[in-house]
Amino acid sequence: MATEIKVPVLGESISEATVTTWLKSVGDAVAADEPILELETDKVTMEVNAPASGTLTDIVADSGTDVEVGALLGMIGEATGDVTASAPPTLPQSSPVLDRAGVDDAAMPPSVRKLVDENGLDPSTIPATGKDGRLTKGDVLAFLNSPGVSSLTLNSQTSAEPSGEIVQIPSRPAGPREERVKMTRLRHRIAERLKDAQDTAAMLTTFNEVDMSAVVELRSQYRDIFDKAHGVRLGFMSFFVKSCIVALREFPAVNAEIDGDELVYKNHYDIGVAVGTENGLVVPVLRDADQMSFAGVEQGIRELGLKARDGKLTMEEMMGGTFTITNGGIYGSMLSTPILNMPQSGILGMHNIVERPMAVNGEVVIRPMMYVALSYDHRIIDGREAVSFLVRVKECIEDPQRIMLDM
Repeated sequence: MATEIKVPVLGESISEATVTTWLKSVGDAVAADEPILELETDKVTMEVNAPASGTLTDIVADSGTDVEVGALLGMIGEATGDVTASAPPTLPQSSPVLDRAGVDDAAMPPSVRKLVDENGLDPSTIPATGKDGRLTKGDVLAFLNSPGVSSLTLNSQTSAEPSGEIVQIPSRPAGPREERVKMTRLRHRIAERLKDAQDTAAMLTTFNEVDMSAVVELRSQYRDIFDKAHGVRLGFMSFFVKSCIVALREFPAVNAEIDGDELVYKNHYDIGVAVGTENGLVVPVLRDADQMSFAGVEQGIRELGLKARDGKLTMEEMMGGTFTITNGGIYGSMLSTPILNMPQSGILGMHNIVERPMAVNGEVVIRPMMYVALSYDHRIIDGREAVSFLVRVKECIEDPQRIMLDM
């Protein structure tokens, strides 16, 4: 009996995903609950497990296909070798079929085959640069964007092999050293959210500078002891998370959000920590960070960072933050104006630490200094509150004992 592989429930407010990678090929044996493909949503990449044991008989949604919750992805048949009983005949990968021009169609990756079929192209006319003369996605995109491929040519090809989709011609042909690549769903969602923040919020940024001497000295003095006691490195982020919580308690509007014509003041402190990945920026959340120790904050940040880089974050770990911290300093940024992570009303930007000459008690001394920035929604946070919030963060960093005393 055949079993359908369908798109699972993806999480709150998420109805679509993109098939990124099939981990199994048609004809492969699969075990129940074994990962067989990966989906990318606008928040995370997730694995889809086999609903039953058997043989993968058909792949309905190739890599690169956008699918909705409940859509059919593929079929699993009984593990008897009968791979065609419940799905249209599909040739196994070991028996490739040459098309009319002698091109090995089965050797083409699904994303390449999809692009060729959608545009009604003859693969034998496309210069191939892949291993063993195989076509790559870049080859097809370069061919589509080359000056010699006109809309008339594409229309005539698609009329012979209709794909059911409208071919969109780029606004200008790509140059010989350019490549067009479709935005991932995550990157597209990031772009939408950032633009929405600019269009929705009355966003302003206020700045200050922080003398990092006390924190640098503390880390230097207790680094090895802390690591040995807790099994995690003492970083700068835990000091800023704790300092922000002190300031958020004093200025609750920075920890609030606008919902329609109401202001929602949060009585909890779930701090989002921005993490850069190969696919884009994600913001996992430290739940109830006010109840965490310094070691708990550092351990939480490390675990979430590793999950983010491995694409293993869950939907729950990405949602519900009340305030966000982003550290552009790890990339060398001296100063920036971070964009709000809506619907939050505030985001703190950290930057690199630079030794600069400072006037202290009438003398010029060299101190490790950091510029900090608070971007905020002026609809809910007044300028006085924003500036005072950032001053309180500065005071806590320059005198870390304030953090312990919530002062």
